[in-house]
Amino acid sequence: MANEMTFNQISTVLNSIHNQATGKQAPIATDTGSFVTQAQTVLKTGYDNTLNAISQVLSRTIFSIRPYYRKFGGIEVDDIKWGNHVRKLNNIDLLFEDDARYDIEDGTSIDMFKVRKNKVLQTNFYGQEVFERQSPTYFRDQLDVAFSGPQEFARYITMVTQNGNDIIEQAYEGLARMLVCNLIGANKAVNSDKPDGIVHLVSEYNAYAGTSLDSDSVRSPENWKEFSRWMFAKIKTLRSLMTERTIKYQFNIEQNGESKAITRHTPLDRQKIYLLTDIMNHVDAEVLSVTYNNEYLTIGDHESVNYWQSPDDISTIIVQPSYINKEGVAVGGEVGLQRVANVVGVIFDEEAIGYNRTNQWSGVTPFNVKGGYYNEFYHSTGRWWTDMTEKSVVLLLD
Repeated sequence: MANEMTFNQISTVLNSIHNQATGKQAPIATDTGSFVTQAQTVLKTGYDNTLNAISQVLSRTIFSIRPYYRKFGGIEVDDIKWGNHVRKLNNIDLLFEDDARYDIEDGTSIDMFKVRKNKVLQTNFYGQEVFERQSPTYFRDQLDVAFSGPQEFARYITMVTQNGNDIIEQAYEGLARMLVCNLIGANKAVNSDKPDGIVHLVSEYNAYAGTSLDSDSVRSPENWKEFSRWMFAKIKTLRSLMTERTIKYQFNIEQNGESKAITRHTPLDRQKIYLLTDIMNHVDAEVLSVTYNNEYLTIGDHESVNYWQSPDDISTIIVQPSYINKEGVAVGGEVGLQRVANVVGVIFDEEAIGYNRTNQWSGVTPFNVKGGYYNEFYHSTGRWWTDMTEKSVVLLLD
């Protein structure tokens, strides 16, 4: 589990994420808590932890190169390299008091030096996650017979290097994707203490329109148009409510029987919105295309998500999330796996989740004169975190 001041190996979960994302493996429960750092109030300290498939040249070689650029890039933040503990200070509102001027009596005085200490909640992020990737071994003799000359060999090296970069890009995309899934699963895990963190769109629409639809029937042609228009209005309303300075749509901590709720607001330009591509495509094709003035059906800048966890089940996530309890302590697994189906989208404050790459480097080994080869290694250290005390709302089509 993350949230410790250690360097954790995450190659196993990273490989599982990669296989699910590429369709090589069916959707399975993913322990997002193994790499997602959770904001918590507990202060800790810790110690530092310290080619075999290329034919010989025949005539012409085609090098397959297509750079890949990761999705979910919008939640990457600036580099934080030094140290292994990030703290976040949150101010708690102090309530108003009676105006002392109107309670003055003869023979008394007003103490203008009475102390009123500020209330601050500190949340802490710990740990870093690490993985490495070894490039294919380069054999000197094999390369001599596999290519027609230095130019073709250079193109081969370019192909291998680009492929390595693509794999790394997708690795960070996969981890960022599961970071979003962790936020969705965490909202379900704490739903009893944060009931406004999940919005059941179809149920609320039924209450509004007097219908009895479900997640399947709402997508029929006779129901979809009216529901989509209502859904856009609901999303715009939620976005507006998140701009208000309240304690809604966020997890509020209690310590020793005292509320540590932080009054927050998220302006529209600080909101991140991820919506399922399948839903938005049907809205565009079946609703906006026949709407005379569709500017009223815009919900702002958002990023489309083709699938949340696996292309085999695009609207479902299965995670064992990292989250916090009422005391502000990071936990994971206590409520078991969280399966969330019919996920339409998620709206959250830009500080609710994020990741950064703290240290990346690569190196080449000396040439092995006995074996006639050399190796190259890539190492990466990063942080992925969730702050449940920031505002976030999950949209479900149920």
